[in-house]
Amino acid sequence: MTICVHGLGYIGLATASHFANDGTDVIGFDVNEDVLESLSEGEPNISEPDFESYVRDALDGNLSLIPRPRPADVHIICVPTPYDEMNGEADLTCVKDASRNVASVLRPGDTVVLESTVPPGTTTGVLAPILSRGGLDVGDDVVLGYTPETVMPGNTLTELRTNDRIVGGVDEASARAIESLYEPLTSGDIHVAADPTTAEFVKLAQNAERNVSIAYANTLALLAENYGVDVRSAITLANNHPRVDILNPGPGVGGHCLPVDPHFLSDGTGATELLDVASQVNDRMPEHVVRMVEDAVGSLHGKTVAVLGITYKGNVSDTRNSPGLEVAKLLGDVTTEARTAMDGGWGESSVTIHDPRATDSRLQLVSLDTAVDGADAVIFGAAHDEFGELDPAAIGSKMADRTVVDPVDVIDTERWSDHGFDVQTL
Repeated sequence: MTICVHGLGYIGLATASHFANDGTDVIGFDVNEDVLESLSEGEPNISEPDFESYVRDALDGNLSLIPRPRPADVHIICVPTPYDEMNGEADLTCVKDASRNVASVLRPGDTVVLESTVPPGTTTGVLAPILSRGGLDVGDDVVLGYTPETVMPGNTLTELRTNDRIVGGVDEASARAIESLYEPLTSGDIHVAADPTTAEFVKLAQNAERNVSIAYANTLALLAENYGVDVRSAITLANNHPRVDILNPGPGVGGHCLPVDPHFLSDGTGATELLDVASQVNDRMPEHVVRMVEDAVGSLHGKTVAVLGITYKGNVSDTRNSPGLEVAKLLGDVTTEARTAMDGGWGESSVTIHDPRATDSRLQLVSLDTAVDGADAVIFGAAHDEFGELDPAAIGSKMADRTVVDPVDVIDTERWSDHGFDVQTL
């Protein structure tokens, strides 16, 4: 059996490597020639050492790269599906392009699986018609279905091997064929949905629930602040109840999934009101973090603020929709040296950013020493392990004033307070 994975981004590369390292011949295709070139040189852009090694093992083994689609027994589509904010809908351009690429090499008896996160109805309403244009009947001639990938960056390899999977086929035969395809890859259970649309809906429901739960925790943080209550200790106490499991608050939500996926459920009827409000709550949290800094230092005019951590969460390299990066942008124009913010920033403050994990070369990252040198305040925007190990005495000796805002709960508040820091937390 040969599998062709269309799209070698984070999820596609994980899927391709997983099958390849399990002994299957895999060919990987991506329309981005730079991606293919980097991978051919053995340089996957991955910040997880074990996952990076796993990809290299696949490239040295059963995973080969191709510049154009080729026939294969199985085609797996793992392409981006960004949210088009202007039109208020998912941008399925890449899914349609990949579907046409698959259709160009599709043969009777082949299997096609969509893994990309998509609005309900995409597999049957978008993918299936394109595959049928060549005269093949979906279901009769071609196996077709949907199974979402649910790995969490930072723990990719473990979750690839252990997470449960959901499979939805256009008919029972398709569902069983795809179930058999993925069954050897995971120690978790495989759950067969009624159809692809149900499987698509479930993936979105999972991420929407997480987004709502985070919004609830963030709402509690805002309320607790007004009452003078330590919200994290209150949540810990509340969670002693057997039917309560409240998350911890933070500076917002980031990454490609949680801020985006709930919008894919919108059907124009207004039924997503709760989801919309949750997103609004989370989207406003970076502004609240900036207000916390302003309350701590007084006017931000002429102040220098260092934002430490601008990936979307701790211990990952991905900066997409990062709350920490949004905080930095709200404060002012991010620079590599102290200078006045451009118009549009929160105030005339100087902002520097440091992140030991971020790999985006477009960011104006500086060293830790440069970031905190002369800073009036430090904001922790991501809970990287490195930040929990920082020496508050060493950091304080470089700063102009000792104010720290930690909305991600990464430092030992008591320890930093003992070194003369005014520590503000969510």
